[in-house]
Amino acid sequence: MSLTLPLFPLGSVLYPGLVMPLHIFEERYRQLVDDLLAGPEPRQFGVIAIRQGQETGVDGVTALFETGCTAVVRRVTRHPDGKFDLITVGAERFKLIRLVEPAPYFSAEIEMLPDEIGDEAEAESAVPVVQAAFRAYLDLLSERGGAQVSVPEVPDENILLSYIVAAAVVLDLLVRQQLLAEPNAAARLKTERALLTKEQQILRSLTATPAPDLLNSPFSQN
Repeated sequence: MSLTLPLFPLGSVLYPGLVMPLHIFEERYRQLVDDLLAGPEPRQFGVIAIRQGQETGVDGVTALFETGCTAVVRRVTRHPDGKFDLITVGAERFKLIRLVEPAPYFSAEIEMLPDEIGDEAEAESAVPVVQAAFRAYLDLLSERGGAQVSVPEVPDENILLSYIVAAAVVLDLLVRQQLLAEPNAAARLKTERALLTKEQQILRSLTATPAPDLLNSPFSQN
């Protein structure tokens, strides 16, 4: 079953359950926020990563990825100059069916994607392995970055664990997008296990690498 939602293309990936702060300054996205505030709860829009193009500027977005995540607005701060600061939380993955025209901002017809575990035995057996690999990765990141990296307690629940690892590991956009598009938690954890092994090998070969703040999502200037 499809529905139509406002769409917010970004140069980053949002995962279900993760927080994403947004700074809204473009006129079209100010209008998006005004429209959301004028409507009923839940106030939500679709976040989808940009395949080609950029978030702002003359050229803009020329291509989008197929899988995105809905963002539910939890807090809105309106500034005197008309800009907004939002705190949003990822809710559900979706598949982009088609863009809806015309609009001052992007809208799209989307289809929600279920959050499935997949092979339960495979997912459950992967949890402790991925947890251990993730902790080892964070330790290496701290050592190589010369800073203390701290995260909340690593969850035991397989779906949540798969999204937290995807959001926290330093990966390029294409890999983050591939993790979002994985069909279920078992498949995502399997991919992450291999990625964590690879990233640990890379970190061991480096003398230093930047350590991100894993307690906060990136602040997107949009």
